[in-house]
Amino acid sequence: MTNIKEPKTQFGDRIKLPFTFDVNKMLAEFEALKLKHFEYYNVIQLRAPAHLVDTSIPFPPPANDYADGSWCDWLDTPELKQSPYLASVINTFKEHTDVTLIRLLRLAPKSVVQEHTDPTLGLEIDKSVIRLTIPILNKENIEFFLNGTQVPMLPGECWYLRLTDPHKVNNNGNTERVNLTIDMRPNDWIRNIISSSQ
Repeated sequence: MTNIKEPKTQFGDRIKLPFTFDVNKMLAEFEALKLKHFEYYNVIQLRAPAHLVDTSIPFPPPANDYADGSWCDWLDTPELKQSPYLASVINTFKEHTDVTLIRLLRLAPKSVVQEHTDPTLGLEIDKSVIRLTIPILNKENIEFFLNGTQVPMLPGECWYLRLTDPHKVNNNGNTERVNLTIDMRPNDWIRNIISSSQ
């Protein structure tokens, strides 16, 4: 009988990073942006492709590869500009690396994000971005599974998750789940932080 071994990788699939942020301040600014009722899943963009933020910027030409975010310029949205604490959280990373897409991800109560993979969100991928996750509203009845096991993320913590692997979310609670996600092109600065945090 042959044992099939997973390929060795330099980084683990879940790594808690040495950053913590003020949940009350993030939650207050999220509440100020929360403009409407939604069903299942909702996104508040905080940083987006420049042509979507400023319509005077022309749509970028088609790219051969969209994986690492270099196909367009990125701008902070008006929602981020009115959220000074969230901007300071993001600046923690923008000062050191090229930050692309930033969103507040909302998952409604009693909702599920089915298991899936994100093919370009892992450090082991040659041309990719990575996603850092900072929970804001994350109650006991919210479960995030990565490779079949739960990731114990707490509000205000910052995590690197290898999202090229299978993951899913169960919101079994009566309140929405809200995460801040920050996508960036990995460089030596963030790689060193992730490596030293394992």
